[in-house]
Amino acid sequence: MTKILRIDSSARDSGSISRLVGDHLEARLVAALPDPRIARRDLASAPLPHISNLTITGYYTPADRMTAELYNATALSDELIHELRSAEILILTAPMYNFSIPSALKAWIDQIVRIGHTFSYDGASFSGLLTGKRAYVVCAYGASGYAAGGPFGAANFVDPYLRFLLNFLGIEDVAFVAIEATTAGEEMLAANVAAAKLTIDSLLEVV
Repeated sequence: MTKILRIDSSARDSGSISRLVGDHLEARLVAALPDPRIARRDLASAPLPHISNLTITGYYTPADRMTAELYNATALSDELIHELRSAEILILTAPMYNFSIPSALKAWIDQIVRIGHTFSYDGASFSGLLTGKRAYVVCAYGASGYAAGGPFGAANFVDPYLRFLLNFLGIEDVAFVAIEATTAGEEMLAANVAAAKLTIDSLLEVV
């Protein structure tokens, strides 16, 4: 059995290009893997709360000093981290909103990036605790030119941020699939989506 966790973050429940390409990725994984089991989080239809002062306090409180209030404040984080730790493969679909990731995805990230659970610190260096996993990230950009070396490459805070974050948590086997110009005309959009699907097909030939 192969456990897959899929996280969607587009605010669009229809017409989302990141979800569309994510669907193709999911279908190809299901076809390629033995006995796949998929858990899903739709951060638009079921948004997560932002972390609070109590949540942060709970993150840094030793287990023997946790109160009922702090346990309640970190219960959602515990649940989300358990989902992530249980998965062997992570699928993230993320459109660019104003040069960065959607706030819904950032809320999920703030719940799962937690010392002693998904990363450790020994006083000198950090270590990711989510080793041995594979991640696929589908990024959708409204305009063209966000790839490295492109005219808007310096404004791309989606791919570099997510790449760094996943590596920080110990997930080093990460593949990115980008779809640019999602607001272009139908013909160009169709060509870009087709190219992204071919990229996925090529990636999954080696799964």
